[in-house]
Amino acid sequence: MIIMASDHRGYLLKEELKTFFNQENIITIDVGSYSKEPVDYPDFAKLGIAKILEEKNNVGIFICGSGIGMSIAANRNPKIRAALCLNPKMATLARKDNDANVLCIPGNLKKKKAIQLVKIFLTTSFEGGRHARRLKKISGAEK
Repeated sequence: MIIMASDHRGYLLKEELKTFFNQENIITIDVGSYSKEPVDYPDFAKLGIAKILEEKNNVGIFICGSGIGMSIAANRNPKIRAALCLNPKMATLARKDNDANVLCIPGNLKKKKAIQLVKIFLTTSFEGGRHARRLKKISGAEK
């Protein structure tokens, strides 16, 4: 399942992505925000994380003004690997090398570019191997 979260600065792009997903018959869960009224991104990152952790295969798309705040907030949870991605290479490596389960993007990203990044993120598989070893080291550091 795709879990979507945004603050007020990511709201419009989130709505555009939801329209894209609806056209593709892809089901999403939107945990907010639900308007352009100012809100605090950590609140919506927390709601998104809770939904992602309900099922192993859930992934998130989190959007705020720069994407940085959502990334920082999401990565506070040791089971989340949130990646701020600004181009196709970053989106590919986020999944292939880092097994990211949350894609963070800035709210001012153009719709076409955002869809491109989302498609790459959702269709790229984790490579494992040496990358799995590195992720275990990160997990070990958290304990």
